[in-house]
Amino acid sequence: MGKMTVAVCGATGAVGREMLNTLHQRQFPATEVVAFASSRSAGTTVPYGDKELTVRELKEDSFEGIDLALFSAGGSTSTKFAPYAAKAGCVVVDNSAAWRMDDRCPLVVPEVNPEDLSWHKGIIANPNCSTIQMLVALKPIYDAVGIRRIVVSTYQAVSGTGQKGIAELEKQVRDLFNGRDIEHKAYPYQIAFNILPHIDIFLDNDYTKEEMKMVNETRKMFHDPLIRVTATCARVPVFYGHAESVNIETEKKLTARECRALLSQAPGVRVIDNPHELLYPMPIMCAGQDDTLVGRIRDDESVENGLNLWVCADNIRKGAALNAVQIAEELIRRDLVRVEEKDRATFM
Repeated sequence: MGKMTVAVCGATGAVGREMLNTLHQRQFPATEVVAFASSRSAGTTVPYGDKELTVRELKEDSFEGIDLALFSAGGSTSTKFAPYAAKAGCVVVDNSAAWRMDDRCPLVVPEVNPEDLSWHKGIIANPNCSTIQMLVALKPIYDAVGIRRIVVSTYQAVSGTGQKGIAELEKQVRDLFNGRDIEHKAYPYQIAFNILPHIDIFLDNDYTKEEMKMVNETRKMFHDPLIRVTATCARVPVFYGHAESVNIETEKKLTARECRALLSQAPGVRVIDNPHELLYPMPIMCAGQDDTLVGRIRDDESVENGLNLWVCADNIRKGAALNAVQIAEELIRRDLVRVEEKDRATFM
């Protein structure tokens, strides 16, 4: 397409800033990039390459002339403003949980289900960070031999909670080393030198909302309501980069060696797997990286068709900002940026 104006809504937050950084790094073909945030941030500036963008207040009428909007401003903001954007003919890629399970909205990871973009009605959902990296690693296996069951345990960085999580871990570490009392606000308990088996609220089934996101989002993106998924999600004292222990049971036999070869050719995946040389993925390796790192690939000797994998990715980048920008790139590639008025869903 010709001229394109792109907006980042929630531009002053950690993910919003990374969206701007990623757009610039990947030379996204925008004629103009606009930064939006709440009224309290209006008038401040955010970096875009070697320039500074003045932040505008996000309002209901902000989307006239905007072709594409990347939202990273929280669920309540997306629920309120994304429908106005879609009504104005702007295509929204939303990073919150607000639209993920809405039947009118595709939930997309470009390496997993880009074809779902073809039926979007104006709002496209970016999946949960932990689901994104897991499915980037599992989709080639699912396509090759099928997957019956997934058991995943996540070890998620504090940046998943936003700037308040990062600040709390940093302050607690400083206070501990200086003999000061520990305070906790972002989390129910101390996170420094601790692990919290609790992300988001607990539901009636005693799973957390984060855990059920992984179950439900996997089924939606794989178009497989019968796939069995169970998750345990934990917060760990790491600043950036989520890690996951993933155990799968496949429909047909796939050996660890075959899996390693398959994933070595998969888009968005980098295999780091040589245990004899102590080579395996770690969060410290994936910070700032685009790829999802996979290692510790081994046969699960307790079941006939079982495999174990260790998966790491930058939760702010591939788990949020990069995936949103890749969706935008795929929309351009498929000529799906504009939606005719008759084809737009009513989200109001």
